[in-house]
Amino acid sequence: MAQPSLLERLGILADAAKYDASCASSGSIKRSSAGGKGMGSTDKGMGICHAYTPDGRCISLLKILLTNHCIFDCHYCINRKSSNVRRARFTPQEVADLTLNFYRRNYIEGLFLSSGIIKSASHTMEQLIETACILREEHDFRGYIHLKTIPEAEPDLVARAGLFADRVSINVELPTDAGLTRLAPDKSARQIEGAMGNLGHAIAEAKDAKKRFRHAPRFAPAGQSTQMIVGADGASDTDIVAKASVLYGSYDLRRVYYSAFSPIPDASAVLPLKRPPLIREHRLYQSDWLMRFYGFKPQEVMQAAEADGNLPLDIDPKLAWALKFRDYFPVDVNRATREQLLRVPGLGVRAVNQIIAARRHRTLRLDDVAKLTVSVKRIRPFICALDWRPTMLTDRADLRTLLAPKQTQLELFG
Repeated sequence: MAQPSLLERLGILADAAKYDASCASSGSIKRSSAGGKGMGSTDKGMGICHAYTPDGRCISLLKILLTNHCIFDCHYCINRKSSNVRRARFTPQEVADLTLNFYRRNYIEGLFLSSGIIKSASHTMEQLIETACILREEHDFRGYIHLKTIPEAEPDLVARAGLFADRVSINVELPTDAGLTRLAPDKSARQIEGAMGNLGHAIAEAKDAKKRFRHAPRFAPAGQSTQMIVGADGASDTDIVAKASVLYGSYDLRRVYYSAFSPIPDASAVLPLKRPPLIREHRLYQSDWLMRFYGFKPQEVMQAAEADGNLPLDIDPKLAWALKFRDYFPVDVNRATREQLLRVPGLGVRAVNQIIAARRHRTLRLDDVAKLTVSVKRIRPFICALDWRPTMLTDRADLRTLLAPKQTQLELFG
């Protein structure tokens, strides 16, 4: 069979990489190319302009697999060894050349590289590291690099990836050990967690060394992340939230990504026939933010779930929690603590900070709060202000119906 052209392989391997959601770049360091040194700057060097987001940078990445050949047979994976898909493979040099050429054309500012497992996990990991090494050491590439590491590889190889990559990640794949055993028989939950723990220790040691030694080498400065597939097994949202809280607490992850299961061609009989609603993935991201930025404990997020253990789809988890614990409300916007205000549905972190700043100078009315939010209708049942008390509104039996977003049919041509 004739070898596919470079362009054909790029199409195959870029399409195969689309199922990995964990490729955000926030939190990385900024390398400068000022003075004519290096290339691929992610900072404002001569002739380069970037727009920065509050949590880092917004940069475009070349997102591909080194190969979609794989010796593993994970049921949910389109690239599993029993899958009838067209296969392709790049060499490390080819990926490096593609990255540099795309950068020179101003298409990208970084690389996200993953791979199926060929020959062995360690052999594949060596190929991924070689790609990053070519970019960093031979071409002085200073753009963003995210390497998807392989937990089954030798620990020294996994650790070495952090010397070249801004971010490293290891996918836990599924939220429960039983689900992983059933759908990914070649993978081990303990092995994945051990690799994540080793990376976490290496990142922490590198940060400590950087504080004490000026020229200590950087090691994965953007930290590590992971991804969980939602809806491929019977795990509920409470199972997923519990797993995410353990991952954040045990391995100091930068992010946990959630990816709704998508049916694949020639799927195994053990997989569901339909994908879960995409809104379920969205609700899990909202619950993730509640734990990371709003002070909610994992158990409190789980309390927002329905009887089946899943978060409601028609309302967000913060509102679901508030409706279940109405005795917590209303809170006085002029007296409540920051932690209490963050529990109010419809109030974000920025709005709460603005309320706290504004009330130092005057007593707030409902109209003052309305100027800081998108919809004061959602907030009124849960707050008190100088000229507003919700009286019986908070305890109305139909409050959920009143506050749930209205379902509307979108038009293609409005």
